[in-house]
Amino acid sequence: MPIVTLYPKNVMYIKLIQPKMHKRVMDTDLKLRISPPLGLYTIANMFKDAHRISVENENVGAIDFDDKPDIVGISINVDSINRAKEIAAKFRAQGIPVVAGGILVTTALKFISEDAFDVFCIGHAEGTWPQIISDFQSGTLQKVYRCRLDIKPEDIVPPAYDIMNRAEYLYCNIIHTSRGCPFRCDFCYNSSPERKYVNRCLDDVLTEIKNSRCKHIMFIDDNFIGNLKWTRELLQELKKNKIKWNAAVSINVVNIPGLLDEMKESGCQGLFIGFESINHGSIDNVHKVQNNVKDYEYAVEQIHKRGIMINASFVFGLDSDTPETFAATVDWIVKNKIETVTSHILTPYPGTITYDVMNSEGRILTTDFSLYDTAHVVMQPKNMTPEELYQGYLYVYRSVYSFKNIIRRIPRSYKQIPAYLMFNFFYRKWGVFTDWLCKKITYERIGFWSEKLSKYI
Repeated sequence: MPIVTLYPKNVMYIKLIQPKMHKRVMDTDLKLRISPPLGLYTIANMFKDAHRISVENENVGAIDFDDKPDIVGISINVDSINRAKEIAAKFRAQGIPVVAGGILVTTALKFISEDAFDVFCIGHAEGTWPQIISDFQSGTLQKVYRCRLDIKPEDIVPPAYDIMNRAEYLYCNIIHTSRGCPFRCDFCYNSSPERKYVNRCLDDVLTEIKNSRCKHIMFIDDNFIGNLKWTRELLQELKKNKIKWNAAVSINVVNIPGLLDEMKESGCQGLFIGFESINHGSIDNVHKVQNNVKDYEYAVEQIHKRGIMINASFVFGLDSDTPETFAATVDWIVKNKIETVTSHILTPYPGTITYDVMNSEGRILTTDFSLYDTAHVVMQPKNMTPEELYQGYLYVYRSVYSFKNIIRRIPRSYKQIPAYLMFNFFYRKWGVFTDWLCKKITYERIGFWSEKLSKYI
């Protein structure tokens, strides 16, 4: 006999949805299942003690359109807007109001048709959703809710880790220590005035680390070192916890005396860094002031010297890039033994300075936002054809993750080799096999064993 849960009459049923994302040409389902959507689980944590909550991630399972929620919330990235509209239409046809939030709504509301959703929430969920639910219950629901920009650390709500289905994801040991980024690069969503940088309360972060019961934490901030004083306080606490961790930082991390040593001493294994381009002109054109191309090799040397691996991010199609940029970048990556690489085609996200400039120049090729996934050419490059840009992008991935170049990039430190080979072969090169294996024995178990490799570093 099934278990039936009875709720009081004043309890609402709130359904939160993550629309299915598009896989890029080199991706498998591993990409879709790396980690749960923390934004939706943050909203869930606000209301789970008072209301019935469900979180449905279309990347890991089908959406139930027949369970009659009182209200639906959808988190929207730029490339998922079309699917979000389809989902919203199905619920609205049943008389169920739909709230749209997420990065696209926050930074580029003017690009979304007003009649596609009932409500838009701009900014942090903590500053919008409580009022949305209150107004819904009183019958005074508004069209737009905007979080104040001076949100305080104590206002930030942690995600509801306790209701996540861990079997669906590779990693649930993901924690954010901040929101936003202190830098304003032209092509990045963080250039929007609606996105401000704020650190969380240190004690809240430490509590989440403790409750995770993991010895390997992935910090998923836009910039882990955005507030140096706060970061150093966290590093001192991490030393006591004896964990391993990874994070994303800006490359100026190497210019801060003692910081890399503190990171290593506190358990840092790897850093995600937005190099973006080895071309001086390309960096200058997008005002990425924290990057200095002439210092790249020194930075890599200093990070590797401390036994820390690098996941380097590159953007291709910037205004000073040429067809020769791709091979030159691969050569630089191999020469410097960069452990992992994430590549993107320059995508002028709506709401960014880059979009406004390219639009004024007549260089936007399509406004089909489902193609704005950094794997399609949606703008006219300056110094090459769109096809040259696309083929160059594919060349970089195929070359970096060729068997020959995986071997040539093997880290000098033997302690890093197990994790290096695991990512390069089992995530990138043989990802289809790994995804098949995950489906047989669960993503959680594969993530568990890959985490265990961290003890060798």
